[in-house]
Amino acid sequence: MSIADTSITIRILTLNAHKGFTFFNRRFILHELRDAIRATHADIVFLQEVLGAHEVHALRLAGWPEVSQYEFLADTIWSDFAYGRNAVYPQGHHGNALLSKYPIIHHDNLDISIGKHEKRGMLHCVLRVPELDTDIHVVCVHLGLQEKHRSSQLACLRHLLKSEIPADAPLVVAGDFNDWRQQGQKALTRASGLKEVFAESLGKVSRTFPARFPLLRLDRIYVRNISRFAPIALKTRPWVHLSDHALLAAEVTL
Repeated sequence: MSIADTSITIRILTLNAHKGFTFFNRRFILHELRDAIRATHADIVFLQEVLGAHEVHALRLAGWPEVSQYEFLADTIWSDFAYGRNAVYPQGHHGNALLSKYPIIHHDNLDISIGKHEKRGMLHCVLRVPELDTDIHVVCVHLGLQEKHRSSQLACLRHLLKSEIPADAPLVVAGDFNDWRQQGQKALTRASGLKEVFAESLGKVSRTFPARFPLLRLDRIYVRNISRFAPIALKTRPWVHLSDHALLAAEVTL
């Protein structure tokens, strides 16, 4: 079989990790979160609000890992990982992370914060998949709570897609867009050629917040130059106990 005839299906997962705590920070559940993510058999995991370090938690909480949260979650399952530090404070820092079963040959974190109080970023990674003759670009996104901030941040995303990512490269953009009014959804699909997996397959972007009784459509998985894609339906348990956001998963075929 020639390279041109070869296709590969990759399982994608995106989740706001809420720094390893349940809603309202009632319980530390990072170990349970790792087990649940492993059970999905995802090849690429997009994480938002993951801690790189926290000195106070490390001293006070039993079971706090000796490595960063993203390294702990990756463990022996995802051989490569990248981290984009967004928010820095006296106790530590947090940001976006990507876990990958494929080599990450390049990564760069773009600061898209507006003002001083709400630090946000986009983590751009390039993955080398041995079965393919082209690299995959992925962008892990966490946008702001205010719509005027998101508008500027989406402009940054569109600029990144246009200036840094080849127009014909396979691309996945996923994360927490906080786009509850879906204004960003309209802007992205019009201007960048992205297709949102759930909207294309089911007619609407998915409700993801709050996880127990989802009302708001905050999280997304977008693709471009992907031949086939489909959302994956996952059981609500144990996920409703592990994050304030519902997890989204999809399979993409290249």
